Amino acid sequence: MAFQISHFLSLFSLFFFCILEKSFAIETTWEQRHHLVQINSLLPSTSCSSSIKGTKRKASLDVVHKHGPCSQLNKAKILPTHSDILDLDKERVNYIHSKVTKNKQIDKKLDSGSANLPVKSGSLIGSGNYFVVVGLGTPKKDLSLIFDTGSDLTWTQCEPCARSCYKQQDPIFDPTKSTSYYNITCTSPDCTQLSSATGNDPGCATLTKSCIYGIQYGDQSFSVGYFSRERLTVTPTDVIDGFLFGCGQNNQGLFGGSAGLLGLGRHPISFVQQTSQKYHKTFSYCLPSTSSGVGHLTFGATSNRYVKYTPFSTVSQGDSFYGLDISGISVGGTKLPISSSIFSSGGAIIDSGTVITRLPPTAYASLRDSFKKGMTKYPTASGVSILDTCYDLSGTTTVSIPTISFFLGSGVTVEIAAPGILYVVSLKQVCLAFAPNGDDSDITIFGNVQQRTLEVVYDVGSGKIGFASNGCK
Repeated sequence: MAFQISHFLSLFSLFFFCILEKSFAIETTWEQRHHLVQINSLLPSTSCSSSIKGTKRKASLDVVHKHGPCSQLNKAKILPTHSDILDLDKERVNYIHSKVTKNKQIDKKLDSGSANLPVKSGSLIGSGNYFVVVGLGTPKKDLSLIFDTGSDLTWTQCEPCARSCYKQQDPIFDPTKSTSYYNITCTSPDCTQLSSATGNDPGCATLTKSCIYGIQYGDQSFSVGYFSRERLTVTPTDVIDGFLFGCGQNNQGLFGGSAGLLGLGRHPISFVQQTSQKYHKTFSYCLPSTSSGVGHLTFGATSNRYVKYTPFSTVSQGDSFYGLDISGISVGGTKLPISSSIFSSGGAIIDSGTVITRLPPTAYASLRDSFKKGMTKYPTASGVSILDTCYDLSGTTTVSIPTISFFLGSGVTVEIAAPGILYVVSLKQVCLAFAPNGDDSDITIFGNVQQRTLEVVYDVGSGKIGFASNGCK
């Protein structure tokens, strides 16, 4: 009898633990397939809230969204509509597509500090960008610059604004008040680099023989001025002497109150290449989950041991861009039935200035349809601009959304955080934050919404890029 009881208890225990183990497996699988999200966490706060905790990293700058409450660039709080942001994003994408497929020179006319640049499709500094504050000159003057991995030339507006300057929040930089500023001459090898960096051949000032740069952006936006060298202060302990930059005397366009641009592309005149001896062509950033948070832009090697690396891919006729080798996508834990050749035909890049990720239409249709199957319990809403899959979430406090992951070369999987899956126009209009390209042959662009909260590490010297979750903490 004792044996029977003992045998029964053993069987019961085995049965109980099998049920427990099976239940745990089901729960884990569900968590892997869904994000359970508090709706309020997707909305920006009305006040600035830093997401960075602990000791600040060396050679690290705070990253702030230019239209959020942490920004000093828009004190009047005149914000663009979401339709405006997304429409401007289309202009930037059109520029990138044209650059990597055509690589056309922009017609120009440069003389003695002035320029007559035609309004053509150009790299738009749109409304979804992030900025950092650096110091320029001796003594240094702090300037708020948009950082952009898709641009090479760093420039800022300069006094006396010989032709035109748009309104910026910081005082305009005055080179005459700096003891470390000097112009580059037309015959300098540095001047000749401008053609490949900006798409415009440099000009030459008639009297001073100073090198003149001109860079064309979209929607009548441009900057023209002197190509110069100056002391750049990254942090109080990190100073770059003789940094090449554009000192803009004729500037117009949609730069959102910033003083200019920090170019993080791959060209020899970019910040990354100019500081290679100090930072070894390595930088990383984390974009905050909402526009009310603070992220970081850090130069030099990362200490994050959880970063997984994949090699940069080659981008045809787009040497300044950083290429990605995308092989597939999963939604809700299930890999989509799309061929990797869909991505390789047009290639793919990662871009800090593009807001919404653009996918080949075939891949987007598969992602959208699969995502919809996981969102059937939520009422749909009308689309906005380029976003066609939206939901009314005003009647709920939490939402369960399918996970989305990207498969990259070397077996690297990048899981998109919840703030990178949904684009919130309002609680009544929360949209899938992906959009299709016009054709499968167009280049895929991994945009900044999908990069939110990820630590993205660019190890340019080693030819690789890395990703890790929770990068802003």
